[in-house]
Amino acid sequence: MVLLSSKTTYRADMATKRVLIIDDEETIQTVVQFGIRLAIGWEVITANSGPMGIATAQAEHPDVILLDVMMPDMDGISTFKILQSHPETEHIPVIFLTAKAQAAEKRQFQDLGVSGVITKPFNSLDLPEQIARILYWRLDI
Repeated sequence: MVLLSSKTTYRADMATKRVLIIDDEETIQTVVQFGIRLAIGWEVITANSGPMGIATAQAEHPDVILLDVMMPDMDGISTFKILQSHPETEHIPVIFLTAKAQAAEKRQFQDLGVSGVITKPFNSLDLPEQIARILYWRLDI
């Protein structure tokens, strides 16, 4: 077991989760990687563009993808659509990371078929709990 706080205890098998973060900002990648590893010990894989993220997802088969909506060249929506069109990646849950917190945008993203939306800024230590809540993963005993 990994103890995060006096309120939250995680099962040891949750430490086997693999998270792919696709974000063009290296700072966000680092914060997510550090926070998730520190909080629960999941493996975090990074990609800094849509095309790199698609290739990484196909090769690494993560348990979940955290995908930035606003990226140059290929944005998160285009990246998501391509991920959904490939048999190797269509089953991987995708959670958008976005600064667009309006209800209309969140509804639009969910209508696309994303598993959920996490609004920036976020506390990286809370990410495992947010991911688990969105994906209905049971973290506590």
